[in-house]
Amino acid sequence: MRLLVVEDERDLNRIISKRLEAAGYNVDRCFDGEEALDFLAVGEFDAVILDIMMPKISGIDVLKTMRLKNNTTPVLLLTAKDSIEDRVIGLDAGADDYLIKPFAFDELLARIRVMTRKAAGGATNQFTLADLVMDTKTHTVTRAGEEITLSAKEYDILEYMMMNKGAVLSREKIENHAWNFDYCGGTNVVDVYIRYLRKKIDDPYEVKLIHTVRGYGYVLKEC
Repeated sequence: MRLLVVEDERDLNRIISKRLEAAGYNVDRCFDGEEALDFLAVGEFDAVILDIMMPKISGIDVLKTMRLKNNTTPVLLLTAKDSIEDRVIGLDAGADDYLIKPFAFDELLARIRVMTRKAAGGATNQFTLADLVMDTKTHTVTRAGEEITLSAKEYDILEYMMMNKGAVLSREKIENHAWNFDYCGGTNVVDVYIRYLRKKIDDPYEVKLIHTVRGYGYVLKEC
């Protein structure tokens, strides 16, 4: 899952980003509202962590611009102001949630999980397809009750496919969600990881869940 962290306090930005990466997320980060809009114009993110008080363009104005452009990416606002008015302004502008600084990192992780599962139409931390179960809180994957060990990148790709099960996903879309802007890799990297996933998720089982859509990409579905 790919996140964008927008926070002008560089030390705090670095700490949040590193801890999110340690929790298994792919993270891009920037330090002002203008840069945030540039990132959002060229990248696809599963959620945005957005500070309200920032130079150039405020977090509220970034959020309003996103929603005016019909960008429905979940947004969690960070605010140092513990006032009802600030929270109401943020929520009315289209925020999905907010946290008041300082905050516990475990709470940030929990709120990210809630936002992203709502965006994917889920009510719990688990995604299921046939006998395949993914738990985004424990980062575990099982099929037919047997736990499957995945690398971090295999997990990222499967998570994106589980969040969009039944939808045909292009290689570009999968790559955009599984890697951040720092990635410089080969053009067939998605195909390589899909092959890895098939060996673990499909090959041992009669029913296949990962399907190729020739000339476009892949879809996760039960046939």
